[in-house]
Amino acid sequence: MSALAQPLAQSAVQSVDWLAIAPPTIAAVVALAVLVADLFVPERRKPLLGWISVAGLVAAALMLLPLLDGDRSTFCLAGHAHVCSYAADRFTLVIQFLVLGGALLAALLSVTNLKDDQRRVPAGEFWFLLLSSAAGAALLPASRDLATLIVALEVASLPAFALVGIRHGDKRSSEAALKFFLSSVTATAVSLMGISFVYASTGTLYLTQIAQRIQHVDGQLHTLAQTGVVLALVGFAFKTAAVPFHFWVPDTYVGAPLPVAAYLSVVGKAVGFSGLILVTVVALPSYADVWGPALAALAALTMTVGNVGALRQQATRAYSAVRLLAWSSVGQAGYLLVPIAAAGYAKDAQKAIGSTVAYALMYAAVNLGAFAVAALVGRTKSLNRISDYRGLYASNPAAALLLAFFLLCLAGLPPGVIGLFAKVTVFSAAVDAGLGWLAVVMAVNVVIALFYYLQWTALLFRAPEGEPARHRVPAPVTAALALTGVLGVALSGAPQLVLRFAATSLF
Repeated sequence: MSALAQPLAQSAVQSVDWLAIAPPTIAAVVALAVLVADLFVPERRKPLLGWISVAGLVAAALMLLPLLDGDRSTFCLAGHAHVCSYAADRFTLVIQFLVLGGALLAALLSVTNLKDDQRRVPAGEFWFLLLSSAAGAALLPASRDLATLIVALEVASLPAFALVGIRHGDKRSSEAALKFFLSSVTATAVSLMGISFVYASTGTLYLTQIAQRIQHVDGQLHTLAQTGVVLALVGFAFKTAAVPFHFWVPDTYVGAPLPVAAYLSVVGKAVGFSGLILVTVVALPSYADVWGPALAALAALTMTVGNVGALRQQATRAYSAVRLLAWSSVGQAGYLLVPIAAAGYAKDAQKAIGSTVAYALMYAAVNLGAFAVAALVGRTKSLNRISDYRGLYASNPAAALLLAFFLLCLAGLPPGVIGLFAKVTVFSAAVDAGLGWLAVVMAVNVVIALFYYLQWTALLFRAPEGEPARHRVPAPVTAALALTGVLGVALSGAPQLVLRFAATSLF
């Protein structure tokens, strides 16, 4: 018996590549450290927890550098070195950089926000939740089996619900968190049912094995597999805020603390899109005839509803600036879906995915920058209306110029060259895949978006009504604005830093 048990025991023991898993592991360890430290740190020293969290995110991001020399994988199936649960390949590293960078900028904005709102937001819990969510978001692009993928998705999502409703005594915050939670849980349940159907059809959870086995599914299980594919996409469509799974976005962004809204707008989308890419392109390429048309229709619907929703925002309505950014993020999600849909029709699906990654990197930098300016204005204008930005150039020229630049990037106009190039790349992906109708829909939506982006930009340079309000810029907000501004300008000056992803396969 012992002779038989020894090989079995050896097959159950796996060596762990600690360097490969370092980025999400560091974020998770620092999250626990902050939570424990909160018990012993006196109230007046609570801001220290924020800076520890910022340092932890910086350390996690720096651990991506040693991984650039080649692909790594760990937690592999015994006897199958290429069938693994965790892979640190080029796609993983790019998305992890986006996630950890986005979390870092949100953390910088949160340091000031918590100081202003310290009576209603418990510091220790806030930083623990933010770091935990970032750890899950960093784990998801590395996941190469459906079980790890869903666990990472929930680790990224569950703390986000609490972050949205973390302000004590805030009715809007509580309602937003409840709506976010209920709709997300429903979408996850549907997605889990789909994954169970795929598992029942193929007998495996590993993405590469699913791709091989699902092509040879027994005829009696073919309908079950197709149904599983469709249901599995629902959960990720919710995370990307694709229409009709977008209804939680405006209220959630308005009810959440502004740094949390910024975090959800970028990191939440990175989680959804990376999961969507892994499920479709890696696990289910043979079912492209199912998910390709579905995602193309979702892309057209999402960009249209998002841009029309942003266009309808009234400048004098309370929180209209945040609502416009929320609806704009829905519209941008539609553009991000286009290359994934095109991958269902293209000969080189992985190359098409590069266009989504390139666009996501551009969007992350400039959208976080726009939220950083909104956080600055919100310090003196608590209702954060679009009309509150009138004459911002007179009171804070640097913030006005940066916001104008970010909005022009999102619109795809010079000097926001990176926004223009990213849109052209996505447009080309649709045309190359034979989706001419989707390219036309995208072109119409770009024109619609120009109106509200330029309208807001022009408002920044108009004469202010009354005495212009002076905005004191705290150091953390200054750092966030500087980082996003430098990144946006650098990418506009050298767009090849991002656009090269659109010309190469990432897996």
